[in-house]
Amino acid sequence: MAREFDVIVYGATGYTGRLVAEYLALTHGHSGLKWAMAGRSAAKLAEVRDLIGAPADTPLVLADSEDPASLAAMAASTHVVVTTVGPYQLYGTPVLAACVAAGTHYADLCGEPVWMRQMIDQYDAQARATGARIAFSCGFDSIPFDLGVLSLQAEAKARFGSPAPRVKCRVRAMQGGFSGGTAYSLKATLAAIAKEPALGAIMASPFGLTPGFTGPDQPRGDQPMLDDTTGSWAAPFVMAIINTKNVHRTNHLLGHPYGVDFVYDEMILTGPGDQGKAVAEYIAKTPMIGTPNDPLPGEGPSPEDRANGFYDVLFVGEWPDGRELRFGVKGRYDPGYGSTSRMIAETGIALRESTAPGGIGTPGSILGAALVTRLRDHAELTFAAED
Repeated sequence: MAREFDVIVYGATGYTGRLVAEYLALTHGHSGLKWAMAGRSAAKLAEVRDLIGAPADTPLVLADSEDPASLAAMAASTHVVVTTVGPYQLYGTPVLAACVAAGTHYADLCGEPVWMRQMIDQYDAQARATGARIAFSCGFDSIPFDLGVLSLQAEAKARFGSPAPRVKCRVRAMQGGFSGGTAYSLKATLAAIAKEPALGAIMASPFGLTPGFTGPDQPRGDQPMLDDTTGSWAAPFVMAIINTKNVHRTNHLLGHPYGVDFVYDEMILTGPGDQGKAVAEYIAKTPMIGTPNDPLPGEGPSPEDRANGFYDVLFVGEWPDGRELRFGVKGRYDPGYGSTSRMIAETGIALRESTAPGGIGTPGSILGAALVTRLRDHAELTFAAED
């Protein structure tokens, strides 16, 4: 049966899903892309369609994670499902399973390593067999980091003929918060580990998403430090626990083009001197996520706050002989919502256009430089070497 749609946004009535649908309507509404909005309630879908200014004839698809038949029908009707319905460990498995069974490509915003590893173990072989391209972590976690390292290494090979065996990621600046879904997902992950402590090993290991491979010891990145590369104090970065795993998975799935001894870490810069040290120490001891002040799922910043957000991430490649390469990734809009909604939308379109084989991968391993180009052209991200 011919597939009716290129992309379906599942969860279009939620806060982030609505932003994804709005982006597609405004940016790709006249591109010939055949897309639809999916969720549990036809009335709510119609309401969101009208609120975001999508055409009145935008298709609405009824699907519910508790109704396997509806998910199977949705997956069979489209080439790609973009899902923003998390926590994925609570609501994502039936959606992913339906996509894998139908050979339908899939993109999500998952930052839940335990669930991701469980899905890899359970569904990767079937996805390879059906041709379904499954991409986790297609938002701020972990696209700027995954593709930042990938782009730096491509530049390293072009300039020096070899990859950088050591890459340091340093978040130079960031304005905007994390989503309520991210906070809810962290709480769900901690609850799952409390019930089954053995799962904690997946969270703890930078190689938790590379079954069968464990590389060299990696920097812990959990204490403030004076970063000799930048001359600034650095603090633990809350997203490193997922980003580092995805970076190592990309390297693993591509056959270790960064090297089997590749070392990578992420921290956030807080500035030089005593003030930078004080800020780093404050961040290190103050939870950024998992507090009573977390936004709730479905909540998010105002359009003005989304528009005024940004991020600036530095990657520094180092070689034992002292050579160094610096590479920057910058994004407009707040990372957790404005930029994330653009990134996952463009990933969905890229999955539709890709000819990569099926399997559970990463944006970097499945799409690579093609996604970098899409994000530059459409989502207002920049990727550039810094001389």
